[in-house]
Amino acid sequence: MLTRRLFALVILSVITASGQAQKKDNSLPNVVFIYADDLGYAEIGSYGQQKIRTPNIDKLAEDGIRFTQQYSSSPVCAPARCMMLTGKHGGHAYIRSNREMKGGGFEDDNEKGQFPLPENTFTIGRLFQNAGYVTGVIGKWGLGMADNSGDPLKQGFDYFYGYLDQKQAHNYYPTHLWEDGKWDTLNNKYFSVHVKLDPKKATDEDFQQFFGQDYSITEMSKKAKEFINKNKNNKFFLYLPFTIPHVALQAPQEYIDKYIGEFEEEPYYGQNNYAPSKYPYSTYAAMITYLDHEIGSLMEELRILDLEDNTIVIFSSDNGTTFNGGVNATFFNSTGGLRGLKGDVFEGGIRVPFIAKWPGKIKRGTISDLPIVQYDLMATFAELTRQKVKNTDGVSFLPELLGNHAAQKGRKFIYFEFPAKGGQVAVRMGDWKAVRIGVKNTFKTPWMLFNLAADQEEKKDVSALHPKLVKKAEKIFRSQHSRPQLEEWELNMPKSN
Repeated sequence: MLTRRLFALVILSVITASGQAQKKDNSLPNVVFIYADDLGYAEIGSYGQQKIRTPNIDKLAEDGIRFTQQYSSSPVCAPARCMMLTGKHGGHAYIRSNREMKGGGFEDDNEKGQFPLPENTFTIGRLFQNAGYVTGVIGKWGLGMADNSGDPLKQGFDYFYGYLDQKQAHNYYPTHLWEDGKWDTLNNKYFSVHVKLDPKKATDEDFQQFFGQDYSITEMSKKAKEFINKNKNNKFFLYLPFTIPHVALQAPQEYIDKYIGEFEEEPYYGQNNYAPSKYPYSTYAAMITYLDHEIGSLMEELRILDLEDNTIVIFSSDNGTTFNGGVNATFFNSTGGLRGLKGDVFEGGIRVPFIAKWPGKIKRGTISDLPIVQYDLMATFAELTRQKVKNTDGVSFLPELLGNHAAQKGRKFIYFEFPAKGGQVAVRMGDWKAVRIGVKNTFKTPWMLFNLAADQEEKKDVSALHPKLVKKAEKIFRSQHSRPQLEEWELNMPKSN
């Protein structure tokens, strides 16, 4: 009798807890976070782009909020993803630069991936799981493979589809993608995108060899809609790190055709690595427009499933525009006049678009000049899901999203650290931004200081006029830099003045 009574009490408690959890879930929104790859600050219409058509992303901005001063956490792929997912800046993050695993290559049988996240890392995925969400990541991971600690299924995600290895993501027509640790074969033959053509001998057929049947973005978009349909009755967090417009230059032909004839362009023969393209400008524009098309299709799916009103859709990019592979940032005015490109801690390398839509909660057509950074997302999502997080460098900007400006917490600085290209550090303090380069092996270069309110292009160094601000930036650098996991990521800390 006691056993039956105890069993009944256990069942009742489970049912009660389940009902409470369901009630809690129903009060929270779904979240879809779309993360472009190497998309520059001004490469979509709502941020001033004139040559590339992005009507669906622009509609997101019309229906929600657009931030004008939002930063990636790092100017290249892997660390930007690590810092965004873990809420840590470049001086504290576990992964601080791109780092390939030993023996890895571009060939299918040499797929080793990048330096992996360690076991038990607390990610945004785990944060959402703790709030009762089903979590998925579809796109480019770049933080480990299925056979090590960096497997996304071990890092807070219930489902994964896409590229695990960043090098494989250089080709939009790969032989395979990965689904929950298993190889998913695509209808494409293996070919290398890292080849060059002879300009004197190249034929149309030579350029055509860099196309296949199954375009990876299309496949990932299909899986994204499947994930949403499968979890339409659950609360879900879907992280979509699509690879567009990262080179190589490859896009569905029908989208390239939409632009051919609009630009004066010469073929790109692969001289700066990555796949040759007969129409490089048209292809680059086509890639971004195709991304826009798939985002529009995703939004339509949310509408059809009656999920639109209770879903936050966020769009951003991992860093600024690239500098190689046939991409011409000057032609497209990709940075909107900002200094620097991918790999730089100047504005052009780290300032990126950020758009959020949540019908009825985020006011339509809002423009915010609040400086925010992607490592703020951990704190923001924690506040959204009514959780507390410790050991994050970010500040929640949920009040700003919801128009509650009085409740928005301020911050003393935004910190950036990047060990590549000689070592770089940047500190934003209000409208002031201090930048120091060459800090990896030597420390001979002085701080530069810019007033972004008057000089967002970072053309005029005013460090000599404001020595106290320079000292403040150096003090922040000393306080925020911690010893990295790899010696190659260490910076040369100067002696105290």
